[in-house]
Amino acid sequence: MPQPQFEIFKDTAGKFRWRLRAANGEPIAASEAYSSKAACQKGIETVRTAAPKAVVQDLTK
Repeated sequence: MPQPQFEIFKDTAGKFRWRLRAANGEPIAASEAYSSKAACQKGIETVRTAAPKAVVQDLTK
């Protein structure tokens, strides 16, 4: 896998989910369950848009 990728799949309950894999194939993020594929795809787009603006909150303090 030459670059990170989102994978859309169905879980055991038949709901749509996505997972983000790093370039080395390791999973680095996973979604909630969506009732439709379109909603799942919208979730991916939301993450793509929001992630560059996300702040890191250190809860270990």
